[in-house]
Amino acid sequence: MRHFGDDLASAVKRTGTPVLVGLDPRWEQLPVSLSSGNSDDRSVRAAVYEKFCREVIDVVAPLVPAVKPQAAFFEECGPAGMTALAKTIAYARQKGLLVILDGKRNDIGSTAEAYARGFLGRDGQSAWEADALTVSPYLGADSLQPFIDVASERGAGLFVLVKTSNPGSHMLQDQQLSEGTVYRRVADYVEKQSQLTSGQRGYGIVGAVVGATYPAQIAELRTAMPQTWLLVPGFGSQGGTAEGVAPAFDHRGLGAIINNSRGIIFAHKRPEFSERFGESRWQEAVETATLEMIAQLRAETLAGKLS
Repeated sequence: MRHFGDDLASAVKRTGTPVLVGLDPRWEQLPVSLSSGNSDDRSVRAAVYEKFCREVIDVVAPLVPAVKPQAAFFEECGPAGMTALAKTIAYARQKGLLVILDGKRNDIGSTAEAYARGFLGRDGQSAWEADALTVSPYLGADSLQPFIDVASERGAGLFVLVKTSNPGSHMLQDQQLSEGTVYRRVADYVEKQSQLTSGQRGYGIVGAVVGATYPAQIAELRTAMPQTWLLVPGFGSQGGTAEGVAPAFDHRGLGAIINNSRGIIFAHKRPEFSERFGESRWQEAVETATLEMIAQLRAETLAGKLS
């Protein structure tokens, strides 16, 4: 029986890095060689997004353990976009990558179960065949339990939004309750579920999303959730740094995956790479940016123990 927490640990150990590459295709930032067609035609846009993501995957698959497709950019393209997303997930899996689908789903009862059964589980267990899914906790525990049940049954995983990287997260997540902040209340729940689903590597299948833009909260939540995988978005373009995410790791260099989307997939737009590679060599920019992030995390965090 597969266990997502163990599978993720094995993939991170095998590649020697916790870098997670976000697949967030944005039309206006694509290389001109791909975006010169009709951007108003949703089918054209979807096909280009699929091609772009496949070519990113070709570069990063030998280097990192997982990718995180953002469903919204594909959904924006309608039915053709959903087909492109399915093909992107299948291609990433074919290349040996774990796939964390960033869908931020949530609902109650049978609807939550339908979401879970639709998205979670590979090898024919689900329509989308994702290894893990991001979910929102703000409908309460009964909205998360169906996702946990299906993930447990199928060897898949979840990442629950705990302390997100956006500036406005404080509006709700930082609000004080009698026992602490809202995000700590959610964190306590997630850690309990991780303990209940713990695998051989010491981590459960229920992870937490904790933004790289809040280093103090990363340190707090790593201590509060010792058996919970942390998915840390916000590295690079949003201001997160290797030094800032360092508290996310355990003593083995495990326990966290650090997401970088725009800073890697659109690296050809970054000033330090634009002249060096230009639009035509955008895949080389992707590779260089990925290797640069891997090196930064190895040098400045306990992830260096993985190599």
